[in-house]
Amino acid sequence: MASPTAILLVSCPDQKGLVAKLANFIYANGGNILHADQHCDPEAGLFLSRLEWELEGFNLPRDIIGPAFNAIAQPLGATWQLSFSDDVPRLSIWVSHQDHCLLDLLWRHQAGEFKAEIPLIISNHSTLKPIADQFGIDFHHIPITKDSKAEQEQTQLALLQQYGIHLVVLAKYMQVLSPNFLKTYSQVINIHHSFLPAFMGANPYQRAYQRGVKIIGATAHYVTSDLDEGPIIEQDVVRISHRDDVKELIRKGKDMERIVLARAVRLHLQSRTLVYGNRTVVFG
Repeated sequence: MASPTAILLVSCPDQKGLVAKLANFIYANGGNILHADQHCDPEAGLFLSRLEWELEGFNLPRDIIGPAFNAIAQPLGATWQLSFSDDVPRLSIWVSHQDHCLLDLLWRHQAGEFKAEIPLIISNHSTLKPIADQFGIDFHHIPITKDSKAEQEQTQLALLQQYGIHLVVLAKYMQVLSPNFLKTYSQVINIHHSFLPAFMGANPYQRAYQRGVKIIGATAHYVTSDLDEGPIIEQDVVRISHRDDVKELIRKGKDMERIVLARAVRLHLQSRTLVYGNRTVVFG
């Protein structure tokens, strides 16, 4: 097994000497940088960076790294996130009726593609409970109606706290999360069945067919209170032709949804996504 590493994501106003200051923090404490990447956004005036270094031989204990780096970050006006490669985040997958994204995530997790635990599945329908049972995952059926939404979201939040969940993945969960929910819990990834910003909202495949498009796509994004407008993590497309009917568009689209959602979850788990405003930097 690879020795554990520390991963630092940094965003701050662009200024001279930032790369040197960040690298020197690691070097001065005996660290060996394995990966370093950065991006400047001139319009936003921001510098964004991801640094990963070996913990073996690093002079600072894990619980001291954050406070020590904060002493450097504050004068730079930086926001930052620190994680460790041997951390094991806990995921909750939310679904409705469709099983393709759920099964794909569970198969990939079973195959060791995701370094995470998946202890909880939540659904507004009971349809997919047998899949949760098959994989030995707790399943909670929480029906949602217009009148019960606020109360049921409190039940969902309580479950997230009970299970110690770090990330919610909406794997075709066909409900809109309220602004109040997202104020309390914001680490949510959604898969949308179109190449956003095209065909937001419902029935994108039908609308794509009516428009006669030649490609369809899928988009994984962080969820915000603005429907289908959150920061985009990953997208991809597949070509279609005039011979494809709506049913064929949906079949091809489901394949793309699986792949795009899996990529986005993996990128998040590896601390490769950095959100600023309504955009993301995704470090390779």
